Amino acid sequence: MKRTVLHELKKWKEEPRHKPLLIRGARQVGKTYIIRQLGQEFQNYVEVNFELYPEAKKIFEHDLDPERITRDLSAFTRKKIIPGVSLLFLDEIQEAPVAINALRYFYEMLPQLHVIAAGSLLDFELENIGLPVGRVASIYMHPLSFMEFLAAKNEGLLIETIIDHDESRELNEALHNKLLLLLGEYMTVGGMPEAVACFVENSDINRCFKIHRTIIDAFRQDFHKYAKKYQVKYVELLFNSIPGFLGKKFKFSNIPGEYRKRELMPALELLVKAGVAARIIHSSGQGVPLAAAAKEDVFKVLFLDIALSQSVLGSDTASWLLEPGINFINKGGLTEAFVGQELLAYSTPDQKSDLFYWQREERASNAELDYLIRKNDIIVPIEVKSGAAGHLKSLRLFLDERGKSAYGVRFSVSNFFIDNDIHTYPLYAVAKLVAPESSLIRSLL
Repeated sequence: MKRTVLHELKKWKEEPRHKPLLIRGARQVGKTYIIRQLGQEFQNYVEVNFELYPEAKKIFEHDLDPERITRDLSAFTRKKIIPGVSLLFLDEIQEAPVAINALRYFYEMLPQLHVIAAGSLLDFELENIGLPVGRVASIYMHPLSFMEFLAAKNEGLLIETIIDHDESRELNEALHNKLLLLLGEYMTVGGMPEAVACFVENSDINRCFKIHRTIIDAFRQDFHKYAKKYQVKYVELLFNSIPGFLGKKFKFSNIPGEYRKRELMPALELLVKAGVAARIIHSSGQGVPLAAAAKEDVFKVLFLDIALSQSVLGSDTASWLLEPGINFINKGGLTEAFVGQELLAYSTPDQKSDLFYWQREERASNAELDYLIRKNDIIVPIEVKSGAAGHLKSLRLFLDERGKSAYGVRFSVSNFFIDNDIHTYPLYAVAKLVAPESSLIRSLL
């Protein structure tokens, strides 16, 4: 499977003075797989998994001298570790906090060696011990984007068609309809690598559903690893509830049962840190950066993957394969969540990206925009419409009131179309908006 992050990793490999690299992201988004792919670019590849081989942690406990550590790791793995020639991969590094501390000394004392570390619950350990600023770099991974899904299906020509298309013209109707059908497949399969690989290899959607359930069970088994005993029930409650609130302003009072915000808020923060959920934060959109005008306590919540969210709800996702157009109309929350998932997937990989939305703050007003993004230092408001039709009152209101946005964007099942300051993009073309010239996207071709 081609992943855009591999292009970024190859660039890191060629940097003359590279920092040790942390690959961060939720469980099973493909971190280990992509690092092993990068390992094929090196003469020597050495992998140490601290969960599989806990005794390897002792190598870091004597001191943090990188030359001694690499010598001992070489003896432990029976593989040579040579600066400038080898890639050293420390997997499940959250199991060895002292190894995280050692990374800074690799940068300072052995900068020629390429070192990558990863771990599914890494961010929890980083919160405890901190990250050496300026000495260790990070890359964030997400589920497969729709462009990566197309690449997995050997549809490189369609990727090129989307990226190079003149947005002022409609795409050929046959291609447009084909892409909507493929998008329906993505809405069913989602972006978790194992599910995508299963679908591409044998088209057995029922096996994909089984993989979804297995991944969800794995997430649930993680709860006790990062939540205190009394918090587990709150984490599970939110995990099961969030998919039902996609596209809606999140209110703890809407969670079934008599629970208090002070009980549920810490549980939500744990799910966000685990990468299972992401907040879409309200911003007034007065200027850039969007975070400067954000209200942290007003937000929506996005689940990691659209297919997993439907699996948690027990939804019949196979209907996306048969009638995607109708599903986009009837399942507006999922359609909006798809766009959010895409925006995260195409965001700058070397920093943690936030999502923002806008809602008019005056009383008795229901004006709302699904997303605000920053593009070329300009705020671009985005409205996601499930079907082809629909009024754009909120979008026009924002453009009239703010005056700092040159145009607004509507995502829908409609074809490309520009009407003055409203640009319509098909749902399959999020990458066209946010990364039209991106070498990351073109690396899939």
